[in-house]
Amino acid sequence: MKALISVDMEGISGIVHSSETNPERYDYQRGRELMTADANAVIAGVLDAEPTADVLVADAHGTFRNLLPERLDRRARLVRGKPRALNMLAGLDEETDAALFVGYHVRAGEGPGVLAHTMNGEILDVRVAGRSLGEIGLNAAMAGHLGVPVVLLSGDDAACAEATDLLPGTVTVPVKEALGMAAAVTLHPEEARDRLRRAAADAVTRRTEIPPLALTGPLDVEADLASPHTVDLATLVPGVSRAAGARTVAFTAPDYGSAYRLILLLAQLATIRPA
Repeated sequence: MKALISVDMEGISGIVHSSETNPERYDYQRGRELMTADANAVIAGVLDAEPTADVLVADAHGTFRNLLPERLDRRARLVRGKPRALNMLAGLDEETDAALFVGYHVRAGEGPGVLAHTMNGEILDVRVAGRSLGEIGLNAAMAGHLGVPVVLLSGDDAACAEATDLLPGTVTVPVKEALGMAAAVTLHPEEARDRLRRAAADAVTRRTEIPPLALTGPLDVEADLASPHTVDLATLVPGVSRAAGARTVAFTAPDYGSAYRLILLLAQLATIRPA
């Protein structure tokens, strides 16, 4: 059995503010420790249920160099650094039996949700076949494209509600109740980790009962971008055109794998500033 654990940071137990998720801010080291501990709880849960499982952990926040390698459960392998194929899902393939999303957050424009955004804060919305998707949906659909179910998701209550709506059967673990963008009522981290471990074991045990999210092509995609400069850059990509409104671009992809990669490119273009 092979499992891929994708670990973001905003939805980690105890984290409520960007000072805990940004390498340039004073509280980042604490955030790294909390993130690594939550990841270890999920690794332990997977291996409680499947002691011989091959467990890969994808560091999926920001630089993709946040998890503390020396503190990660030695039974798992760590995927870190960028750029890399499949971005937050690096290590996922058709041989993977289950994906687990840890520390995820609600999409941009929804909430209240702790540190809500989509990709990098420069993407205001992404609509695939008319449905608005954030990182939860975009990554779950990529896993589904490879036939892999997302069996577990942890984050605040808003993220868990988004997952429940989009991914029937997925086990969710709300580790905090969002009060706003940078405020929440949180579980004690040790309590959160106990719940994560039990839920991960349960989720992996029920993996064959949880259907992958399958979006079949061709797929019409629209993205609302924060900067008009990014719109200008995006229209240089073959197949991408301006849509109604100054901030929207659109394209049609033959399948979801192609759509996902082009969405990742749009997110990267959004980091480029005018010369």
